[in-house]
Amino acid sequence: MSETHTPLTPAREKSLARLKRIEGQVRGIGRMLEDDRYCIDVLTQLSAVKSALAAVEGEILRDHAGHCVAHAIESGNAEAQKAKMDELIGLLAKHYRL
Repeated sequence: MSETHTPLTPAREKSLARLKRIEGQVRGIGRMLEDDRYCIDVLTQLSAVKSALAAVEGEILRDHAGHCVAHAIESGNAEAQKAKMDELIGLLAKHYRL
């Protein structure tokens, strides 16, 4: 059985590239711990990783709103519109403590 891959959108490619860089940063932090580096330096790097992840999260959220939610709105299907809006509001409420 063969799988067909849908090409990544430019937004997804950008997010994937960022995640690969973040992965490298996280490995570097692990090496810092193994090398018993100064705690403040480790914490600084952890803060940078958290900021980078937040940026990727924002990109993916914008992409979702710009494509998936917009498609549901444009479809004219009230049920699909409500489902996508409920999904988006649920995500925001859960992750951003709204």
